[in-house]
Order: sequence, then structure tokens, then C-alpha cells
Amino acid sequence: MEFFNSALGKNISFVRPAYFIISGFIGIPNIKFYYVFLFFVYVVSVLGNTAVMAVIYLDHNLRAPKYIVVFNLAFVDLFGSTALVPKLLDIFLFDHRYIPYNDCLTFLFFCYTSLSMQTLNLVGLCYDRLIAIIFPLHYQLKVTHRFMFSLIASFWVFVIFVVLIAVGLLTRLSFCKSVLINSYFCDHGQIFRLACNDISPSFGIGMSLPVLLVWLPLMFILFSYLYIAYALSKVATVQGRVKAFKTCTAHLSLVAIYFIPILITFTMASKIHPNGRIINLSLSSVFPPMLNPIIYVLQTQEIKESVKKLFKIRKQHKIMAKKVNIK
Repeated sequence: MEFFNSALGKNISFVRPAYFIISGFIGIPNIKFYYVFLFFVYVVSVLGNTAVMAVIYLDHNLRAPKYIVVFNLAFVDLFGSTALVPKLLDIFLFDHRYIPYNDCLTFLFFCYTSLSMQTLNLVGLCYDRLIAIIFPLHYQLKVTHRFMFSLIASFWVFVIFVVLIAVGLLTRLSFCKSVLINSYFCDHGQIFRLACNDISPSFGIGMSLPVLLVWLPLMFILFSYLYIAYALSKVATVQGRVKAFKTCTAHLSLVAIYFIPILITFTMASKIHPNGRIINLSLSSVFPPMLNPIIYVLQTQEIKESVKKLFKIRKQHKIMAKKVNIK
């Protein structure tokens, strides 16, 4: 309990505001066009990720362990987009900037959970490629359905546990200053800095979250691909190297789309205008869920063939239905 209560042993009552005010995107001309753009991105994301999940579920040929991670990635993208974009549009497009205290913490929980799971899904896909290229003869033994289910389940448990700690620590804070959150959602860092009692536990978890859920996964991915590059350099033929590397292109594209905007924002934070930072972070939250299914359909041969096969079956069913109606 001491970890969650910085005022333990003191007769202090916690001051919880009735609401917070989300104040991002202020002073940007024609910002409503950006909200319309976000709505378009959301629709594409919903359709794309639903289609990927449907294809994996319907096609029994897509039963390799790695498709457990791909399915989970599509689910997380759908879950995250639905948690963020409709609420963002409600706040800014329809000017409902006052968000109740409990709703704000719930909003924070779902946003942080989905964003964190995106990085860990990329770790799962990276592990799959690492074993497939470094230990091809042991791939079937090392990467099993049971292992992948266990890996994804452990990711979910870990993320939910860590984010719940972050939210729990926020409930131990008193807010007697401002209730203005300068972001596009209920941002953890913005919230705990508004408190007027001891924020050190929240500050500690606030510093730990990026390390645990962004930088460590990124380091694992980078070192894994350095090891993969070293292993491919020992392959005798150029054709063999290219063939092996092509199996990684979809995953590398996802890694670049997710991490590059975050790296730019964090490394140039002092030079970027607050509105520019908010727009960049909001795009890095909504763009990957839209592009992930497109990349996997275009760059993964098995999914591409599966989509073609499903469309062919549907076309055949329509032709047969027309013939029955004619008779």
C-alpha cells in the first residue's frame, strides 16, 4: 500500500477534480480538416484490420504460429484505434473538452494498453523472424502454437499490470492546481504533473513506462536484426540472402512506421512546437493501425494468396447463385 499512497500515515484527503480539460490542437488554422482526415484513417484502419483478422480466421492455411501474433496485432490496432479516435473526435470536433475524472483515467488505460501492445507485438514478430533465419532447422520446435499463445498472453498480462499500476498511482494524487491537459488524450505525464502532493511514485513509473514498453523492445529488435544481418552475411549466395531478407521486409516496415515518428518527437522535443508535437504523436498513434494491414496484405505472400483465394471462392458462389436463380 505504501507504494500506492504517498501520503500514508498522514491525515491528508485527496482532492479529485470533477473533470479534466483536454486542451490540445489550440490555435491551429483549419484544424477541422485534420479531424476529418483522422476519421478517414480510422475507417480504413477498422476495415483493414477486420479484413486481416477475417482472412486469418477463415483460411486454414494461415495456421502457422506467427499468424497468432499477426492476428493479435490486427486486434490491438482495431482496439487501439477504436479507443482513441472516436473519443478524440468527440473531444475536439464536437468540442466536448471536459472529460470526467474516472472517464479520463479509463481513457488513459485503454490508450496506453493498446500503444504498449503494439510494440510488444513487434517484438513477437521479430522473435519469429530471428528463429526462422538463425535456427531454421529448429523453427518448428522453438516456435510452436503453444509458445506463441503463451508469449502473447504474457505480453497482455504484463502490459495490463504495468498500466494499472500507473493508473492506480494517479488515484493517490491530489489536484488542487490546474485541470488543463495539453495533449490530444488523457496523457499520464501531463496528468501527474498537475498534482500538488508527492508525485515521485508517478514520476518513477512515468520514466519507467517508455523504457519498458518502447526503448527495450526497440533495442531487442535492433540487436535481433544485427544478428540476422550477421547470419545472412555468411549465406553463400546473394539469391539466398535476398530470399531470406524478403521474409523480414513486412516486419521492418511496421517497425519503421511505428518507431521513427516517436524517435523524431523524443529527440527533437525541445525544438518542436507543442502543437507540432501533439500532431506528430497523434499521427504516430493512428497511422500504424491503418498501414499495418495494408503492409501485411501487400508484402506477405501467404496472406496475399489467401485474399485472392477468398475472393475467387466468393466470385464462384455468386456465379453459382445466379445459375440457380436462372433455373
